[in-house]
Amino acid sequence: MSTLTNDARVGTAAGGVAFALVAAVAFGLSGSLGKGLLEIGWTAGAATLVRVAIAAALLAAPGLIALRGRWPLLRRALPTVLLYGLFAVAGAQLCFFFAVEQMDVGVALLVEYTAPVAVVLWLWLRRGQRPHGLTVAGAVVAALGLLLLLGILGGVSVSLAGIAWALGAMVGLSVYYLVSGDDSHGLPPVTLAAGGLSVAVVLLALAAVVGVLPIGVGTGTVAFVGFDAPWWVVVLLLGAVTGALSYVSGIAAARRLGARLASFVGLTEVLAAALLAWLLLGETPQPVQVVGGVLVLVGVVLVKLAESRGPAPSTPPRAWRPHGSPPRTRRVRRG
Repeated sequence: MSTLTNDARVGTAAGGVAFALVAAVAFGLSGSLGKGLLEIGWTAGAATLVRVAIAAALLAAPGLIALRGRWPLLRRALPTVLLYGLFAVAGAQLCFFFAVEQMDVGVALLVEYTAPVAVVLWLWLRRGQRPHGLTVAGAVVAALGLLLLLGILGGVSVSLAGIAWALGAMVGLSVYYLVSGDDSHGLPPVTLAAGGLSVAVVLLALAAVVGVLPIGVGTGTVAFVGFDAPWWVVVLLLGAVTGALSYVSGIAAARRLGARLASFVGLTEVLAAALLAWLLLGETPQPVQVVGGVLVLVGVVLVKLAESRGPAPSTPPRAWRPHGSPPRTRRVRRG
């Protein structure tokens, strides 16, 4: 399937980085908004379902308009849309939801955000895009930064079931970058996001109906640092900003940067989440977390430098021939 093998790029790298940072900040905001809703009685499942439903509703009309009546294009890309909705949206969020029920959030995030390494390995094995030494160095530096940023270098309890669910979230996040970075199907970013979110709404709703996804809501005022906000305002922001804006921006970024670089820039989401939690919830980051954030950025820069050098040299596959047979030569006709 070309959906998981192409690493096509369109547009400029600067535009891609801008879209990636917008997506990172938008996704990072979900933690602070979601925590505010949890404090007034919402369950994580309810917040996730409402977030995805609002985003799907907001993008439905723009997605259809961007398609410009090219319905055959949508039919051909239906497997991609289903893949995006199943893995990148519903699967990633459900798996992370189950992971944090059995282990620390920091550990679950660390496992999920090994996705850039999975993307690099996938592109290497499926496309022969061998990573540069700078890419490997950037991955190591960024991983160390995540350890510091999430503050889990101390002793923590690890659940095998939790690790399994977190790995499922990692797979979903990897699919998110790989599918977002593929432009071979021709779907506009807003159409792909709208379709994937719509598929995810159905899947999450089914999970809620059968009782897999606990649903509970509350009303009242959500308290942030320096101001309060009605619950419905927080819900709308959760759907419009952390849902619609984040997914469309993420797809636009991956198409300009490629899945590999976009996945590393996406690591800044953890840094954005920490900074927004500081501003909105008063959760001051520790000095070690600041150092971790700097290391994440250094890792991203290293990967960007590797990408600017072009693909690493690779040995082309050799054609098979029976052992001991002479190499084939081309016959030249003489007039």
